[in-house]
Amino acid sequence: MKEVSAGLVMYEDKLLIAQRKRGKSLEYKWEFPGGKREAGESLEECLHRELLEELHLDVKVGDFFMESRYEYPDFSISLNAFWCLAKTNKIDYMDSHEQIRWIDPLTIEEYDFAPADKPILEGLVAHFKEIKK
Repeated sequence: MKEVSAGLVMYEDKLLIAQRKRGKSLEYKWEFPGGKREAGESLEECLHRELLEELHLDVKVGDFFMESRYEYPDFSISLNAFWCLAKTNKIDYMDSHEQIRWIDPLTIEEYDFAPADKPILEGLVAHFKEIKK
């Protein structure tokens, strides 16, 4: 099982989402940015490293939000989502993603997310709807 960290990255009142590149598995699906954990690092360290490597984005990794486990046809994934605060909204994503967007969290259901990310998306929708009450 692949262990992956995903960031629920906030800057002011916007949430960061990333679109997978054309030609990669799950092309054009949206996801929460992050990546695979390497040997010897915590999930939080993994997330911090991946966001720096892929987006040149420095964040403060915060509290654990939830885990989503999913069985794709050729692999299984444990996707661990953490709240993150970005120090800036400036991103350099070069070749890592098709697009990156800062969105209003209440519009997240308008995006077609990868299957492993969908339980996290549903948890976020409930969270942000509760906050807006």
